[in-house]
Amino acid sequence: MLKNKGTAQKARRKITEALAVLGDLGFPREQRNERSALTLLALLDLTPARPWAGASRPLRGITEMMDYFREHFGKKYAPNTRETVRRFTIHQFVQAGLVRLNPDQPSRPTNSPLTRYQITPRALRLLRSFGARNWRRNLRAYLAGAGTLAERYAQERRMNLLPVLLPPGQRISLSPGGQNVLVKQVIEEFCPRFTPGGRPLYVGDTGKKWAYLDEPALARLGVKLERHGKMPDVIIQHRRKGWLVLIEAVAGHGPVTPKRRRELAELFGAARAGLVFVSAFLSRRAMLRYLHQIAWGTEVWVAETPSHLIHFNGERFLGPYAKK
Repeated sequence: MLKNKGTAQKARRKITEALAVLGDLGFPREQRNERSALTLLALLDLTPARPWAGASRPLRGITEMMDYFREHFGKKYAPNTRETVRRFTIHQFVQAGLVRLNPDQPSRPTNSPLTRYQITPRALRLLRSFGARNWRRNLRAYLAGAGTLAERYAQERRMNLLPVLLPPGQRISLSPGGQNVLVKQVIEEFCPRFTPGGRPLYVGDTGKKWAYLDEPALARLGVKLERHGKMPDVIIQHRRKGWLVLIEAVAGHGPVTPKRRRELAELFGAARAGLVFVSAFLSRRAMLRYLHQIAWGTEVWVAETPSHLIHFNGERFLGPYAKK
């Protein structure tokens, strides 16, 4: 903490200005925080009293930057925060072309304790004009050549979207990563085998939660969804059987445990359809991790052996149970 009140006020003002710069440069929300603002100031060698026009481009490692936070801005971060600064600030600065990695020795291993970072000359020219009349003009020219990291991330997400074909031929796209690879296999492999003619009523998405929702069809079955309720990953209406098949894709979250089974039974308790509970896994190895948690009266499907089901009870095979 800075003891001098005037210096402390200038430090807060400089951090606020750095946050404004990160916003203008189009960094995602995850990088518009005090940690990233301080990192930018350290890389520009800007103290609370030094104007933006006086910025420079020292070569600094992360530990040196954190020492700079403490010495000039009174912000002390724990030593174990070093990796957070690297992974969630510096990495994105490099991706955005704002910072160069090891410009003094490009062949240096990334995990070397001597790793250093430096603001690019082009970015320095821009940032020296922050607060001046020509800032907006210079910013537009800079972004016209570099773009923003948020735009780049959005473009990469669009390029990596997973196409999914829903019966009867409707296409949706799921965000890459998380359980969505498994959700795609559930729709395209499980459903044709075990719910033939079934109708998807809901498909979740790692990125946006509601990739597909047929709310009118659910309403006709007596289901009124709570938007903040913890939905299963996939809901299939098995029209021939009169069932709602509730499927959890176990890649990020857990399977249908006894607790989760009760939650789903309560969430869909008003449904005019029998409830079937399914836990889906990518592999049997993945299933083994959760085997002891899986509730009785549920089914397990494994994507690597898609034509088989594992039934967790002898009373009924792939059928609904009483809603209790």
